[in-house]
Amino acid sequence: MTSMKATPEPQADRSNAERYLRMYRQMVRIRTFEEQANQLYLTARMPGLTHMYSGEEAVAVGICEALTDTDRITSTHRGHGHCVAKGAEFRSMFCELLGKAEGYCRGKGGSMHIADQSHGNLGANAIVGGSMGIATGSALRAKLFGQDDVTVCFFGDGATAQGLLYEVMNMAALWKLPVIYACENNGYSEYTKTAEIAAGSLTARAEAFGIEAFRVDGQDVLAVNELAERLVARARRGEGPFFIELETYRYHGHHVGDINRDYYRSKEEETLWKTERDPIIRMRAWLVEQGIAAEAEIEAMNAQIRKDAEDAVAYAEAAPYPDPSEVDMHVFTDVLHATRIGA
Repeated sequence: MTSMKATPEPQADRSNAERYLRMYRQMVRIRTFEEQANQLYLTARMPGLTHMYSGEEAVAVGICEALTDTDRITSTHRGHGHCVAKGAEFRSMFCELLGKAEGYCRGKGGSMHIADQSHGNLGANAIVGGSMGIATGSALRAKLFGQDDVTVCFFGDGATAQGLLYEVMNMAALWKLPVIYACENNGYSEYTKTAEIAAGSLTARAEAFGIEAFRVDGQDVLAVNELAERLVARARRGEGPFFIELETYRYHGHHVGDINRDYYRSKEEETLWKTERDPIIRMRAWLVEQGIAAEAEIEAMNAQIRKDAEDAVAYAEAAPYPDPSEVDMHVFTDVLHATRIGA
């Protein structure tokens, strides 16, 4: 298993400078998107609840950087970061959160059900562990049709209590499917510490099926990406499946309404992760130290991302809602839909 590191340590490969900057940019885009989404909720401009991904950006970015558009992912109720890292753009994302017709699911999916198949995103899922079967089925399809794409299944540590995970890992191991199970262990299952509800090692659960399992610092985007690149390449060669436990942290509560977290975690713990362990702060410091980008260049990049997000929010707020005549659309298959409306 890979060891935990306090800061990214490798020397920069100058030929990969643009890739390093892209990973940093993507993490900032996710953090900025979440800040705007949280503000929309706090000002009562967004319907329903949402679950923030802030703090976990290095997981989604480090893994998705190793994937192509034809590779697929499945996401979770805390899925904005996966969507952005896999190629989603701000306008359609905010339109979806606000229930507008230009959203990725025409405003009908909302925060927890965004899908973008043009970039291989099979969708977020509000059911804990609900996408595990979808991801494994996607990998089975690739193997049956002789295609070399890989599927990554993102889920939280709480989802390791779902029996579906063990059913699909058994099948994936038997059939050597090109799937990577990425467990985002942020230390808490809703309001309970993972250590209080999960006996033993999470990686050992995969190893029981003969699946190679790895643990990595989920706050170190370089370490995450290095491992993901290796495992994705191996999965393409038919050496999968694999399991990764990514040790990370969510800065907000379980959802945006969970604002009084003192009863289950301390302010000192939050401060430690937000300063010494923050993936964006760490990567920024590394970029400057390695001479890849100057502070002024990074500040300009961050400012442009903030402007892009603010412009996208304004666009989404002005965008139209779906027409009421679309109430049946995308609910049934084309055949059933045609029958239902009497065509």
